[in-house]
Amino acid sequence: MKSVVIGSGGREHALAHVLGRDSDVTVTPGNPGIPNSTTQSPLKIDADLFVIGPEDPLVNGLADQLRAQGKTVFGPGADGAQLEGSKAWMKELLVEANVPTAKHGTFTNQDEAIAFLSEMPLPYVIKTDGLAAGKGVLVTESLNEAKSTIKNYLSGDAFGDAGKTVVIEEGLIGNEISILAICDGTKAVPLAPAQDYKRLLNNDEGPNTGGMGAYSPIPSVSEDFVKQIMHEAVQPTLQTLINRGIDYRGVLYAGIMNTASGPKILEYNVRFGDPEAQVVLPRMRSSLFGLLKEAAQGNIEHSPDFIDDVMVTVVCASEGYPEAPQTGKVIQGLDDARNQSGVEEVFCAGVSQNDRGQLITSGGRVMTVTGKGSTHEQARNNAYRSADHITWEGMYKRRDIAKDIN
Repeated sequence: MKSVVIGSGGREHALAHVLGRDSDVTVTPGNPGIPNSTTQSPLKIDADLFVIGPEDPLVNGLADQLRAQGKTVFGPGADGAQLEGSKAWMKELLVEANVPTAKHGTFTNQDEAIAFLSEMPLPYVIKTDGLAAGKGVLVTESLNEAKSTIKNYLSGDAFGDAGKTVVIEEGLIGNEISILAICDGTKAVPLAPAQDYKRLLNNDEGPNTGGMGAYSPIPSVSEDFVKQIMHEAVQPTLQTLINRGIDYRGVLYAGIMNTASGPKILEYNVRFGDPEAQVVLPRMRSSLFGLLKEAAQGNIEHSPDFIDDVMVTVVCASEGYPEAPQTGKVIQGLDDARNQSGVEEVFCAGVSQNDRGQLITSGGRVMTVTGKGSTHEQARNNAYRSADHITWEGMYKRRDIAKDIN
C-alpha cells in the first residue's frame, strides 16, 4: 500500500512516521529531515491514500482537486475547511449547532469592536478571522494592548486580509484540552486526548505560539469526558455540516476549555494539531493508515486503539520565535538525539539544507522531540535527555513540558 502525506512540518513527519508502519510513504514537499520527501506535485503522484497536513492547502481546495482526479483523500474540501479558514464562520456554525462556546462578537469596524471589547470581562481575547499560522490570537489583561491589536488587525498591518475581520471573545478560564476526532462525513471517532502548551515561556508566560510541547494521555481526562465532548460538540457540529450539504472527511481538532460551568469549544481546526500529532499518533496500536483510509472512503468500521505508554514531546525553536525567528543556523546533535533510549522520534519541521549539505534552521519551530515511557516522568525525562543533545545558535525550548503530572 502507498500513502502520500502533503506538507513539510513536524505534524507531517509524525504522520509519515506512523503511516509508515503499514504503507510506503511519500511526503511532499517535506523537508531534508523527513525521509522520502519529494518536490513532486501530489496531483502527479499515484497512491492508495492522500493525507493533507496543513490548513492552507485544505482551505485552498487541494482535497477537492485530488478527489476530482478520483483519488482517496483524507482532508475536508474547501467548504468544510472554512471551520479553520474563517473563525467568524466557525462561530456561526457553533451557534447553529448549539455547541457550548465563549460569548463572542465579529467586527470589521474598529469603533464597534472597541465598544464591544470595553464591555467584556478580563482577560481579553482577540482573534483574526482568517489564517495566521497559529499566531493570530491575543490573550491579554491590558485594555490598551487589546485596542492596539484590534487596530493592527483591522488595518491589515498585522495579517493583511486575514486580519480585516476580528472575532472578540469572552476569556474562558480552565484547563485546555485537545481532542482530535476522525470523521467520515456522517460519524466520528475520537483519538486519545492530548495536552499542549501554547505559551512561549516556562510557567505559561510570554506570547502565544503554535505550540511548544504536548503530552498524551491526560490522567485527569476520563473516557466519559471524551464521550461528552463527542456528544455535545463534535457530533452536533458534524450534523450541522451535513445539514449545510458539506461532506466532511478529515480530522476535526477540538480545542476545549474545561471551565467551572463545563467544557466549551475554544476553536476547531481542520488538521491534526502540531505538536499534538507527535504524541497522539505514535501511541496508536491500531493502523492509522487503515483508519484514515476508511474515513476517506466514507465508512469508518474500526475504532482506534492506543497503547498505555506515555508520550511527551518538546519543541526546539529558533531565537526570535514567534515574531521574527532567526534562520540559517547549523543544527548539530540530531543523530545523538535519535540514538538516546526511550526516544520515539525527532520530528523535523523548520529544517532546510545549506550548500554543504548540513541541516539548518528555516523556521520558528524547528524540531519536536518525542520521548516515551511507562509514566509521564519517564517519558518527559527521555524527551529532554534527547532534546538536550540538539544545538544551534539561539535554540530555545521550554523546560516545564509535562512537569508534575499526576
